[in-house]
Amino acid sequence: MFKIYDISMTIHEGMQVYKNKEEKKPKIQTASDFSNSSAFESILSLNVHTGTHLDAPLHMIESGDTIESIPLENLVSTARVLDLTHVEGQIGKSDLEPFAIQEGEWILFKTKNSLSEQFDFNFIYLDEDGAAYLKDLKVKGIGTDGLGIERAQPDHETHKILFENKIIIVEGLRLKDVPSGTYFMVIAPLKLEGIDAAPARAFLLGQ
Repeated sequence: MFKIYDISMTIHEGMQVYKNKEEKKPKIQTASDFSNSSAFESILSLNVHTGTHLDAPLHMIESGDTIESIPLENLVSTARVLDLTHVEGQIGKSDLEPFAIQEGEWILFKTKNSLSEQFDFNFIYLDEDGAAYLKDLKVKGIGTDGLGIERAQPDHETHKILFENKIIIVEGLRLKDVPSGTYFMVIAPLKLEGIDAAPARAFLLGQ
């Protein structure tokens, strides 16, 4: 019997968004209710980088590939949750070396970001050194529990190193209640096209 771990952020108007920017907060309004209709319907206005989401290269690379270029089969895989809750500031090569990461692996970063539902301007991120190490290892994908895989990088080095080497990026995971280890992972982005990202439902199956 498998245990299902929902590792997605819940979308609601009061949720954390990147840098707490008002324009990034989702908006939900009632289109009709039972006072004026026989059905209840809502309208959702949503930045595609809200909550748990899949980035496409276009996000940081001019004329980069758009979201539909990422095959669904690359988002259904075994994945390993790495416990990095001890890390302060940024994740570098030295933090990753003890895990003996293998070529073709999907890895998910469980950090202090998962322990709070409030946006932290000093969230844990993957630095250029760590990104280059994972590039050299040829991992398939990286999931992070931060709303960004990088922080305060003017040239977006971390994103670009990963995108230019076909490494998939998922941001905004919730891993607080997930023990470190290997799981069967499903990342299910909305079926969008021609844009830079897609919100996703993400879950892990484990014993």
